[in-house]
Amino acid sequence: MPEIQKLSKSELKLADIIWADGPVTSAELIKAAEKLLGWKRTTTYTILKRVCNKGVIQNNNSIVSAIMMREEYFAGQSRSFVEDTFGGSLPLFLASFIGNKKLSQSQAEELRQIIEGHDGGVSNG
Repeated sequence: MPEIQKLSKSELKLADIIWADGPVTSAELIKAAEKLLGWKRTTTYTILKRVCNKGVIQNNNSIVSAIMMREEYFAGQSRSFVEDTFGGSLPLFLASFIGNKKLSQSQAEELRQIIEGHDGGVSNG
């Protein structure tokens, strides 16, 4: 899967509108961005073009819609972070993330279930 380019804060704000309300017409998007973000039409079009160029949103015949959903975008960003920062090692990431904190019994069980669901079964001990 190709790496998903990271969205800037402004790009993410615009994408959030589309994820929440899309597909929308470009006119509706301009009105929403003006109301929610205080942006002018030109700002909205500039940011929209950048988000489209990153492959997250598309604008076809003035209909703006998501190419990937919010969850898919953030999952890709999370995978990139683990890859770049921890050499792709999920155990190293989890150890760093947890640090000296103790997991609750329910958190540990939830992690076990996630692992078992993705590994086809892992023994508990």
